[in-house]
Amino acid sequence: MKLFFTLLLSQFSCALMQIKCPFEVITEEFKKFEEFNYYKPGDYLITGITSKIIAAFYPHIFSLPPTHRLRSSSAIFNHVLLFFLGVHEINQNPRLLPNITLGYNIYDNLLNARITYEVMMDLLPTGQENVPNYRCGGQKNLLAVLENTDSELFDQISTVLGIYKIPQINTGEISYILQQSHHFPFFYRMTPKPEPPYSTIFKLLLHFRWTWIGLLSQDNERGENFKRSLETLAVKNGICIVRSETIPTMNADLHTKDLSGKEQRKMFLLLGNIHIKVIVCQLNFQATGVLIGVIIVNERKNTFIEGKVWIATALSKLSIRMLSNYLDFQRKHVLFSFQTQTNKRLYDNFDTYSPTGKQFVEEAFHCSYSRPVLSKKVWKKCIEKENGVFPPLEVLARVVIEDGSGISRAIHAVASVLHAISSYQMSKRRMLAGDHQSPQIIQPWQLHRFMRNFQLHNISNDGIYLDENGILAADFNIIHWKMLPEESYLMEKIGSIEREASSEVKVSINQSAIQWPISFNKTVPSSRCSENCYPGYVKLVRKGALVCCHDCSLCMEGTFSVEEDASHCSKCPDDQFSNEKRDECIPKSISFLSYEETLGIILASFTLALSLITAFVLGIFTKYRETVLVKANNRDLTYILLISLLLSFMTSLLFIGRPKEIICLLRQSIFSVVFSVAVSSLLAKTVMVVVAFLATKPGSRMRKWLGKTLANSIVVSCSGIQVGICMIWLGISPPFPDSDIHSQPGYILLQCNEGSIIMFYTALGYMGLLAAICFLVAFLARKLPGTFNEAKLITFSMLIFCSVWVSFVPTYLSTKGKYMVAVQIFSILASSLGLMGCIFIPKCYIIILRPHMNTKEYLIVNSKREHDVLHR
Repeated sequence: MKLFFTLLLSQFSCALMQIKCPFEVITEEFKKFEEFNYYKPGDYLITGITSKIIAAFYPHIFSLPPTHRLRSSSAIFNHVLLFFLGVHEINQNPRLLPNITLGYNIYDNLLNARITYEVMMDLLPTGQENVPNYRCGGQKNLLAVLENTDSELFDQISTVLGIYKIPQINTGEISYILQQSHHFPFFYRMTPKPEPPYSTIFKLLLHFRWTWIGLLSQDNERGENFKRSLETLAVKNGICIVRSETIPTMNADLHTKDLSGKEQRKMFLLLGNIHIKVIVCQLNFQATGVLIGVIIVNERKNTFIEGKVWIATALSKLSIRMLSNYLDFQRKHVLFSFQTQTNKRLYDNFDTYSPTGKQFVEEAFHCSYSRPVLSKKVWKKCIEKENGVFPPLEVLARVVIEDGSGISRAIHAVASVLHAISSYQMSKRRMLAGDHQSPQIIQPWQLHRFMRNFQLHNISNDGIYLDENGILAADFNIIHWKMLPEESYLMEKIGSIEREASSEVKVSINQSAIQWPISFNKTVPSSRCSENCYPGYVKLVRKGALVCCHDCSLCMEGTFSVEEDASHCSKCPDDQFSNEKRDECIPKSISFLSYEETLGIILASFTLALSLITAFVLGIFTKYRETVLVKANNRDLTYILLISLLLSFMTSLLFIGRPKEIICLLRQSIFSVVFSVAVSSLLAKTVMVVVAFLATKPGSRMRKWLGKTLANSIVVSCSGIQVGICMIWLGISPPFPDSDIHSQPGYILLQCNEGSIIMFYTALGYMGLLAAICFLVAFLARKLPGTFNEAKLITFSMLIFCSVWVSFVPTYLSTKGKYMVAVQIFSILASSLGLMGCIFIPKCYIIILRPHMNTKEYLIVNSKREHDVLHR
């Protein structure tokens, strides 16, 4: 039953179409409401849908004809010429399409959804009327549709064409990226995508340090994808999208009064925000119209928009024209966009057109007004005359400039594919049935197999390549638009976005080429949450704040930053150090204890003075070597002690000066051995006092130990152990010159590395052990009788010696560089001075000032007195 009514309806429709109803078209009445259709008959047709005319549509009043107001229709003539020349060139080429005539259909959809569907209904039926799917009249062999739609109308065209599998070829710079090709399986583009990678937009923002921005996207699926992508990249780049609003999707009628008050207020909250100076926007023609309308409505309310920097992902010709009509950019605003380098002249002089070209189109076409039987629509049908004249040269030059849109290339692509299919069919006919079989009509769906292979044909000459999604792409120029009086403009290249061999994208910007308007005081505007962090400082994100809100912290010692808003401080080289401002690295100073500095001079002076004093005391004891006082306490041990003290003072000079290999090798060893000899000699003196006391007892066997043998054995054996330790030290891991670049900021410390720390503290510990033993023995023997008993003096001297070296260890470990060396020199001088002062100054006092005490008689009398005291 359904099939019966369908067939009946088709027969009725065909019969109705054959009725010739008299209809008088009043051209004066409908001229301003006409829809254009320029066409040339042919065996196969290529349809062009263009968006060259701006129209304002009014609401339908069903008692009156539908009305709209055309804003401009001049640009369509160049579009007609492109089809005229492209098809004419192909038809004149006998080798490309022999025995086939190519025709065309050209429509303008007025950037309106209703007109777009009316265009689709007019071109899709195979008859002469707007009844799709019925073949009631002559054949219209439609091959492909060429369109340059810059709006959501692209989806509407694709939806209808997809039903019939008709190829859709975009010849303009469509302002969004098709990443899901399965949604548009019959779509092809002849020009690269006009939007650069979104990451490059953020490189532009970061170049000007704009981190506090607004976002305007379209209120549709593409706008959501755009918003989502930018929000993700904003987080990665430390940029805050403070406010994000959508532009309602409307027809291009510029009637923002149709917007709700809520929608206008939401947009104005972004546009009127004085803290947001930069707005990244997604502007096609429709979005531009709505945006301008909102600005105009608010200006009428005396709520003016402050100067903004607009960064548009892509701009069409009509968008630029609308902006030049309504916004005073030269005084208040700055507009940046991106343009493919393959189409450098796409926007040049598009507002002007050749009067000769318009005249040629009017002469080359025969136009009439017609209305389909089943429609109230009145079309202006313009058919190309068969013997029309060819355009003049100035018109051809104009068309060459305009052909940056790729129309000629698309027409040639379709013609080449048609030639390939017809050649294939002809060879197949010859193989099967010879030349007697009639040629088959080529259907649009047959083109897809060839179009996919032809899409990239010969595009390398234009610098076009495929991106990671397999979409045609190209390098970009960054364009600064300057709006001039009388609705004109100037485009100036300020940078470029180019893909390098490593597939990385390089962004270069010439900031001096930008002319900032008066509203920005002719300087780069600031759009950020926090003030700049100057060189030497690093950004610290505030707790609980947005990622672009930060504080500034001075770089740590040894690090620096040379850029503003540095995310981290760089470490200086090991031989350099950061200055006080932390904005550069300066060479470190060489530090060691030298003779030229005050500390070195003082220590060297004390060393020489104490050495002279020790030599003077040695001279006194040598001069009075035959006196009782000198003989009483083992004269040889006294000389050994004085000489070792003299050498210990002199060893301090080894620690002053630039560390050298031989000095580092010997100074700790010599110091350890010399001090061990000094302490060993004191230990020998103390032991000899104890032995001498024990030997005075009747029947004591200690008498055999009296003499030089025991004393010399103690000195040699105790010192020999230290010599053995030092030999092992020098053999295993000897000291060597070294530099410390980390311990003291700003300085390279030249020092002697002790090599084996264990051996160093072993030698030092052995010396401390000898001193402790000597102190213990002297302390126990301090009250033994004897006129010149040195045990008491040795006790005090060893107490000073041990105190100095016990305090030396923590002090030595807590200091670095020359101060560590100064601590060791001070310990050497202090301990040596303590030994010499406690032991030899009292003796020198007696020798020089109390000579009567340095006699044998005084010694006998004093010994008898002490003996009597002891027996009591």
